Amino acid sequence: MASHIFNKDVLFEIFSRAELKTMRKCRVLSKEYKDLTYESSFMQSHSQRTRTMVGYLIQGSRRINRFDSLFLSIDNMDIDRKLTLNNLDFLSKREPVKILATVYEGLVLCGTSQFGRDQFYICKPSTQQSEIIPGPNRRYFTTKMGMLVLGSNPLRFKIVRLSDSGHDDLEPTPRYSMSDGYYRRYHCEIFDSKSWEWKQLDDLMLSYYELFNNKPAVSACGSLHWLTYHVERQNNNVLSFDVDRESWAMTSLPNFLCRNNWHSINLTTCQGSLGLICIGKDLNSVDVWVLRGCFRQIWMKKHTVNLESLNEGTTHARVDSFYNADTLFIIGLWTAIFYNFKTGESKSIELPVNYQMPESVYFIQSDSEFVTLKP
Repeated sequence: MASHIFNKDVLFEIFSRAELKTMRKCRVLSKEYKDLTYESSFMQSHSQRTRTMVGYLIQGSRRINRFDSLFLSIDNMDIDRKLTLNNLDFLSKREPVKILATVYEGLVLCGTSQFGRDQFYICKPSTQQSEIIPGPNRRYFTTKMGMLVLGSNPLRFKIVRLSDSGHDDLEPTPRYSMSDGYYRRYHCEIFDSKSWEWKQLDDLMLSYYELFNNKPAVSACGSLHWLTYHVERQNNNVLSFDVDRESWAMTSLPNFLCRNNWHSINLTTCQGSLGLICIGKDLNSVDVWVLRGCFRQIWMKKHTVNLESLNEGTTHARVDSFYNADTLFIIGLWTAIFYNFKTGESKSIELPVNYQMPESVYFIQSDSEFVTLKP
């Protein structure tokens, strides 16, 4: 049905009462539908009307190998603690649980480690469902992990793991000489929920001077993306893994977007597209760039945000990601901030002591319907 038949208010009322799966499918019908469902007012109404869990899982640590998880939201204030799950203790009462990856559909990949034995779980915190999944190859040390959902009915997801053959921090990673320089070998494994097993893919060879940042994978357009930095060339690249085709691609960022021109840069998702948050060297300005196009992809500037007034009252603030179309999620010392840069309004949440400097931050949006995690 053509979108011009209904005005925006009518669409708002219809979509804000739709199930999460239905609402997401509507986003691909038109740009108008997509933009509407990412607005701040829409996300708040939808989460309250459908009791959708939307916010961030923050992971902190009390001490080495002891992790805590906290759920933060500005749209789920009236949802009880059972749904929001301020921790992941339902997985393991004794062993520390570490978040390894999440997907926006509400699934969380966790791991526990005690006495040298690793255990992996896939879970849905909003329903407290969990399943133990087989462990990957224990000979190697995990460098990066990511997860993506391929289908919801039936549920199908894939987990990607890159691992290093280095034995520990004291022993350098082996490097391999080729005609154009030295390379580092990464072992690549993928877990498919359909077969419920891991399989080995071809090793990934990256330049020995290509380094990952400490951020989790960003999922956009059917792929997982990691930001890297080449020390010798002093440029940034985006390493992407197409989960459906199970293939890798490396794309260089334009020079004007590389880290040397900014205080810091981070990958993010911006209304479903791959985005880049660039923090100015004065720490008071933020440029947001989005990757556009299918065949000839171009980075286009979408927003410029002034943070000067916000920084005056916040210590060590860093922009983490987009919460919705016009709200940035910012982590400061002892504080998490949801900053609407269109209205200038901000909402702050005080963080407990053990979350002073969070280990990691994951966006999550989940319904409360039970799913079949293991086929």
